[in-house]
Amino acid sequence: MNICVFGDSIAKGVVYSEEKDRYIFSRNSFLDIISGNTGIVFRNYAKFGCTTVKGKAIIEKHLDELASYDYTFLEFGGNDCDLDWKAASDHPDIPQTGQVSLDDFAHNYKEIIEMVRESGGTPVLMSLPPLSPSKFFSWVTRGLNEFNVMSFLKNDKMNIYRWQKDYSDMIFEIGDETDTPVLDIRRPFLEAHDQSDLICIDGMHPNEDGHRLIADFLTDEWVGLSKKSSNILGWTELLPFDFEPAGLSYLR
Repeated sequence: MNICVFGDSIAKGVVYSEEKDRYIFSRNSFLDIISGNTGIVFRNYAKFGCTTVKGKAIIEKHLDELASYDYTFLEFGGNDCDLDWKAASDHPDIPQTGQVSLDDFAHNYKEIIEMVRESGGTPVLMSLPPLSPSKFFSWVTRGLNEFNVMSFLKNDKMNIYRWQKDYSDMIFEIGDETDTPVLDIRRPFLEAHDQSDLICIDGMHPNEDGHRLIADFLTDEWVGLSKKSSNILGWTELLPFDFEPAGLSYLR
């Protein structure tokens, strides 16, 4: 099986090395682990910092390839939802909509799905791993006014978590509207005893233990079903579509 992948740093296998004090490309990303265990070949076009806007531009360059892959994995949202933390520190009373607003995120993603299908590809979406609010807050407020950022967050660090969760929930709504399967990689983190231990010091990237968790989950949910159905997966065969609606946007 050959799978093409577009997305951001999570799909690219980026982790933060505290030993080297910088981001690195892990040799034990979830795609590497799955490939090593199953023989599935991944062509990875994911890019650090990628949003649906940038992702659409990258995908447009590779449209003629997509029909040759069994599936096209799409993993976006983590950068789309990111906020301008310097602006939050300087002007905590001014609301923000993220790098890409939730509405634009949904619009862009639907366009990407349509592009992939029209090119002969078979899109599969991925949900977002959860943030670790305390780690993330400490990371993004380095050198900033923490008091002001807390004011921006309405004095609740969990609003960081809820904001990002809106985008992950939206992925399920998009999947439902476009009849596109979703691999819910968020679920195993939520079911873990201490999900914070699976996230890097930056509070947003899964660490290598987190990548192993994703790999195990996808092996069980995707590869197992793939073998059962002779590499042909239908919408209803993937994951149950139990999800919460996008709900309120807490920081708007």
